[in-house]
Amino acid sequence: MAFGGFDKNGNSKPMAEINMIPLIDVMLVLLVIFIITAPLLTHAVKIELPKATSQPNITKPDNVQLGINAQGIVYWNGEVVDKTEMKRRMIAAARLSPQPELHLRVDRITRYQVLAEVMAEAAKAGLGKIGFVSEPI
Repeated sequence: MAFGGFDKNGNSKPMAEINMIPLIDVMLVLLVIFIITAPLLTHAVKIELPKATSQPNITKPDNVQLGINAQGIVYWNGEVVDKTEMKRRMIAAARLSPQPELHLRVDRITRYQVLAEVMAEAAKAGLGKIGFVSEPI
């Protein structure tokens, strides 16, 4: 950018024009670089892929209905189980592939400690998909 001349008198005004030469040089260099690299970016192998009409085989995992009533009694798919049987069934369910979802149906007035113990046992067994079942309002 030019700010003024070299004359001796002090009434020289700043020049209000932009020096375009460096800008044009940079633009020409960039144009040459793009001209050289553009054919390299469009290089692709032309292949024709086979076509098939098949549906993906999605196996939906089963779910385990785990109910806990107000007295703390645990039901595994409607069957009353004690804590050791529940732990054994959770470990067996965690080994299945795909892993079943654990649907918890808990009574409204059940103590939170019972629910927390059941959830802790499910986590220890390796069951990762746990959902709570509720009734709509």
